[in-house]
Amino acid sequence: MTTRFRINRRTFLGGLGLAGLAGGAAAARQLLSVGDPPTAHAQTGGHDNQMPMTHNMLEGDVDPATNGFDPSEILTDFDYGTVSTLPSGQTLREFTIVASEKLIEIAPGVTFPAWVYNGRVPGPTIRCTQGDRLRITFINGSTHPHSIHFHGIHSSIMDGLAPVPPSGTFVYEFDAEPFGLHLYHCHTVPFRRHIHKGLYGAFIIDAPTPRPPAKELVMVLNAFDTNFDAENEFYAVNTVAFSYAKRPIQVKLGELVRVYLVNITEFDPLNSFHLHGGMFNDEYTDIVTMGQGERHILEFSFTYPGQYMFHAHQSEFSELGWLGIFEASKAGTTAATFAPAVVAGICDLAPQTGGIVSATQG
Repeated sequence: MTTRFRINRRTFLGGLGLAGLAGGAAAARQLLSVGDPPTAHAQTGGHDNQMPMTHNMLEGDVDPATNGFDPSEILTDFDYGTVSTLPSGQTLREFTIVASEKLIEIAPGVTFPAWVYNGRVPGPTIRCTQGDRLRITFINGSTHPHSIHFHGIHSSIMDGLAPVPPSGTFVYEFDAEPFGLHLYHCHTVPFRRHIHKGLYGAFIIDAPTPRPPAKELVMVLNAFDTNFDAENEFYAVNTVAFSYAKRPIQVKLGELVRVYLVNITEFDPLNSFHLHGGMFNDEYTDIVTMGQGERHILEFSFTYPGQYMFHAHQSEFSELGWLGIFEASKAGTTAATFAPAVVAGICDLAPQTGGIVSATQG
């Protein structure tokens, strides 16, 4: 079997290298082989208890400058468009979205031939207020036909079912309704290929009366089939595996956190979001389970300081990249001073005695 992703020797612990990998999840697990279990401090309110942990994350990091986007910035990067006022007094928001082809890095040393909106996966988070007129100029800079289908209420001619040919342009124009969290994605056949390759993004329509102030974060759950066998090898939030485990998301104690959560994972019927150390305000639960295209607006806060994991409750997804950490403190910090995670190795791919997980090479 010929794989279609690049493996860099820096991916492996202890200088391990590999000429080729078998397809499927076994390939990703070999990338995530572990060595001797390190020791990490337990998060028990400052007590110096220790617990053994194994570390299954890929060594090294993905350079945002190389990818052209940073998952930590995507969290709070809302695109409000170019704003003007129509003669009727209605607010007009204009956007330009360009589809193109781009090789992106989804884990250290692992690249994926993506199709992208505006050079990133997920595409820009479009944000507006209910009743605004939206005018989105779509330019297809790819070599394949593409489109944009917006979830929400609009006329059939704006539904994005007609493919726009390479080098073509189409203007989508409609009034934003209803308020809530939606998404957009390419709706050109074959659907699953256009989605799993990266053509999707979050679409937020705010209510005329704003929600209470909060630390707002956009999280798009996605996954990548790196050898195109209709089985995902890597899972992530906003594209890069383990990004928020390596760079925990900083929040303040007692601060209202609002997560705009979109599941666009292809090839798996369900995904989920599980929060440690807290509960969601509306339903008072710590887990939501989602089908593809499903969205939730989650609100919560932390009572005690420390690092709190969030991840898919499908264990395989967590082991293959869909795992992150919130770090709660009295003051919070800026992105430039993120503290290293000390509990990020909780998902153990090794045998209970530790050691290297082997996978069939091919």
